[in-house]
Amino acid sequence: MAKLKVAAVQATTVPFDAAAATVRTVALIGEAAAKGAKIAVFPEAFIGGYPKGLDFGCAIGRRTPEGREDFARYVRGAIAVPGPEVDQLVAACAEHDLHATVGVIERDGGTLYCTALYLAPTGLLGIHRKIMPTGSERLVWGFGDGSTLTVVDTPYGKLGGAICWEHYMPLMRAAYYAKGVQIWAAPTADDRESWIATMRHIALEGRCFVIGACQVMRRSDFPADYASRIEAGPDEWMMHGRSVIVGPLGEILAGPLLDEEGILTADIDTDDILGSKLDFDAVGHYSRPDLFTLQVDERPQTPVAFSAKTGAGDAGA
Repeated sequence: MAKLKVAAVQATTVPFDAAAATVRTVALIGEAAAKGAKIAVFPEAFIGGYPKGLDFGCAIGRRTPEGREDFARYVRGAIAVPGPEVDQLVAACAEHDLHATVGVIERDGGTLYCTALYLAPTGLLGIHRKIMPTGSERLVWGFGDGSTLTVVDTPYGKLGGAICWEHYMPLMRAAYYAKGVQIWAAPTADDRESWIATMRHIALEGRCFVIGACQVMRRSDFPADYASRIEAGPDEWMMHGRSVIVGPLGEILAGPLLDEEGILTADIDTDDILGSKLDFDAVGHYSRPDLFTLQVDERPQTPVAFSAKTGAGDAGA
């Protein structure tokens, strides 16, 4: 078990520009480390952008050329994993001796995924692809599979988590609890006041530390042609933040931070998890496996599988 400082990074990114957003992320990794953090969590889609309010020209039975161009721009602003942007992030983690969870838009062939990267000074530890994009997100993001229900080992404990409304999937949460997650990373685009209750619930249910990170964005932070088509609130805010850090008994340790950039930090002791399970362990003494069980398929789900070709001498034997 370990004592350490953790951070939730609430910042404005550079939408649709992977290179510029990566530079921004590298700088923020340094800022989090300067505050003493050993683990930092960044928001959902921080590299690549969260295209809030954009419909990509889609309605039932109809697509438009303008919508396809919007999607092409989104693809151009995404990153490959592994790739040069990932290498830059790993180098920053190595320079500052920091572990980071960073939300990105990942490009794989012709499909985009909303992905969380688990980065360490030693390299990329793993990824998690959002398994259930919410609402119209399904227009532009593919579905992750069970192979990236990722929990990684760090010197400070087991780090894992979910993205945005995946937190409302109780069976998925149970799978992560069974993997022993101790520090729960929660990149999100949900900036509602009600989201804080979700973060506190998961901390209580999972008996873990939860680090929730959301962006702050004004309409003017987006490209002008995009911003002109999108409604914002009366104060021009499109994403308000509300990042928060919560302890394993549901106590708020830092935040929520609203309508401003900042790096929240909290000192945590993972030994606190031990005592918190006295009266509740969701996948242990409180689980009733005689009544309820869960099966999780962690195999990669690929649409095409190739077998090795046979040599000419192998045919017709």
